[in-house]
Amino acid sequence: MVNFTSCFVLICVCVCLCVCLCVNHQDAGKETCVFPLPEPHDLFQASQMKFEDFQKDLLRLRKDLRACTSEVEKVCKMSDEENLQPFKDMMEICFIPCVTCYLLWRKLIVNLTICSVRFLELTVFFSVKAKSGEKEVSLNTFFCIWHEFSSDFKEQWKKENKAILKERLKAAEECFRQAKEKASYSVKPKHASGIVSSL
Repeated sequence: MVNFTSCFVLICVCVCLCVCLCVNHQDAGKETCVFPLPEPHDLFQASQMKFEDFQKDLLRLRKDLRACTSEVEKVCKMSDEENLQPFKDMMEICFIPCVTCYLLWRKLIVNLTICSVRFLELTVFFSVKAKSGEKEVSLNTFFCIWHEFSSDFKEQWKKENKAILKERLKAAEECFRQAKEKASYSVKPKHASGIVSSL
């Protein structure tokens, strides 16, 4: 069984390799250096989501759109011709965004399906198993693992970047010291003194 220290050592090795790959990069060791993994907070938020909730929200949206269109049609059928025209024109203007919204809804359903399939492929790729009592690996199970890894990785990432920054600072101080010593050894011309200066 793998214990905490061996996992932490693996993270340290991963961070060192990652930092070594970008040491020659000008941002290595600086605050502008880009963290190579998703932010732990983003992974935590992803772990709180559920595909089922998205699907329910999208189905509720479709139901609301359909109810709205049927109510408008119902009002149009029951209204007199003289009262119909201002209402009908206003509703047509209102339903132009609704048609766009419905097309967007269809696209979102397709994207949600693709996303859930890709998520299952991802869990298979990383060999993540479902918790007991679950049929499939949940977003919570998967992203909690990545959240922990990313948090530890980020902590080590910051330490490595600080170490690189210290090394660069020492190198810059040494370079400055050498330049200062070189400047202090400047040769000054001899001032004429004695008999030669009085001539």
